[in-house]
Amino acid sequence: MSAGRATSRAPGPAPGRAATDDPVDDRFRRWEDEIAKPAIAKSPERKERFTTLGGIPVDRIYTPRSPRSSFDRIGYPGQPPFTRGIHPTMYRGRVWSMRMFSGFGSPEDTNRRFHYLLKHGESGLSIAFDDPTLYGIDADDPEALGEVGKCGVNVGSLADMRRLLRGIPLADVTTSMTINAPANIVWGMYLLAGEAAGVPAARLGGTTQNDILKEYIAQKEFLYPPRPALRLVTDTIEYAARHTPRWNPVSISGYHIREAGSTAVQELAFTLADGRAYVGEAIRRGLAVDDFAPRLSFFFNSHNDFFEEIAKFRAARRIWARVMREEFHAKKERSMWLRFHTQTAGCSCTAQQPELNIVRTTVQALAGVLGGTQSLHTNSYDEALQLPSEDAVRIALRTQQILAAESGVTESVDPFAGSYYVEWLTDRMEEETQKYFDQIDAIGGVVPAIERGFFQREIQEASFRYQRAVESGAEKIVGVNAYTVDAPVKVPRLKISEEARRRQSARLRTLRARRHRGRYEAALDRLRRVAATEDGNTMPAVLDALRADATLGEIVRAFQDVFGSYRERSTY
Repeated sequence: MSAGRATSRAPGPAPGRAATDDPVDDRFRRWEDEIAKPAIAKSPERKERFTTLGGIPVDRIYTPRSPRSSFDRIGYPGQPPFTRGIHPTMYRGRVWSMRMFSGFGSPEDTNRRFHYLLKHGESGLSIAFDDPTLYGIDADDPEALGEVGKCGVNVGSLADMRRLLRGIPLADVTTSMTINAPANIVWGMYLLAGEAAGVPAARLGGTTQNDILKEYIAQKEFLYPPRPALRLVTDTIEYAARHTPRWNPVSISGYHIREAGSTAVQELAFTLADGRAYVGEAIRRGLAVDDFAPRLSFFFNSHNDFFEEIAKFRAARRIWARVMREEFHAKKERSMWLRFHTQTAGCSCTAQQPELNIVRTTVQALAGVLGGTQSLHTNSYDEALQLPSEDAVRIALRTQQILAAESGVTESVDPFAGSYYVEWLTDRMEEETQKYFDQIDAIGGVVPAIERGFFQREIQEASFRYQRAVESGAEKIVGVNAYTVDAPVKVPRLKISEEARRRQSARLRTLRARRHRGRYEAALDRLRRVAATEDGNTMPAVLDALRADATLGEIVRAFQDVFGSYRERSTY
């Protein structure tokens, strides 16, 4: 199914229909006949069919008859269904967290960047890990050659995590970690690094992305088959509910689904479908929904279509509140909150005329703020060329600070509420999402849909349609297929050398030489035994393995001894 393909009706009586007793309909008919049609006859509209970026048809104008949402359904901020925001005062009380995604080279390299950003006003950390770390591969593994520290920081042991966080006030700063397949291991490193710094687990605040389902759907950084991988996520949810009350164990992520080429509707529907799967699995484990649901969070993309993105965020909150109340019978309002982080669209950034990405990022960030995000990352203008330079990342942070301090968008809560167009589009996003829910449920749920390639095909088709529109010129990208210039790109370059791999590999050799062999082997044996059970929580065994100086790659291989690895079936 292609999202958003139903044709919307014009907001008034059909052509030729007699005037009604409704003054809105009557005025619309007169405006259309007497004002719009003569103007169009004299100067035709630019194209026959207008749509959102995601393909939803857009009418010429919207009137009070366009939205089907009553005011009771829209509600007030801080009140179910939270369409207008989860907090009554939103940014009038506190602005969003400015959380810049950062990581490169060795732990020391990234630690210096963290201190730089905190000095310049960042209010929360967001750690980017390199590909070897994301795939659970140690730096000295031959498969890591050429990739260590290149697209994020390399972390292979508990000692590395302690280096990465040196001097960071962990009790005061919340940290987001973009890590998925080995998220349980990296989170364990963070908990133990906090313990070593004198900050108990109960005081640590932050988020592990830990959304393995979207890896199979979009990003493809998975290590185990879907079902045992989902079990490991559930282990972290259970452990967090009991030991880390300030930690979000899963950030259910649409960002990568959108980056893979989905539409806004697909991003919304597939993300919330994954959320339903995690909640259902935790309940099957025996957890009470109100004991863990308040600590679930979400992560969305903010793309170029300003109004579509605002509507997406507003619809997301309303849908999630309904799902949690009606499907999972949550009683606490906090269990119904959809708290989310936003990142501007990396896939929209261009290598051509890269300074234009500052403008794109500003528009996207503004949509995230007007949609009610809790935290925000703004991409650097050199995103399409390299990891961000210090100058580029400072401009990206300053973009958020200008929005917060100078634009006035923080003064009123949900200022687009009541907009005929925005309310209609919010309703439409909700309707299209429900259609996807019905399809996924008919297949048997998220995991069977992944195994059958449903999500992958939907995204491939949407991506193909968009690329074809760009190549034909129907979809304009300034600097790429419109308003181009023939000039060299001048961007200060940030180069990551192979020094990070040499340093990290040497540290791993030293670690293996000095650790207690018997303790290390016993810890991994225990991990395998717990993993082989159907319901044992693996987190305590992971922590013991890290205390015994097991490396990231060694713990991953121990899990694979039990679960096996996974190869996706290609779909076309």
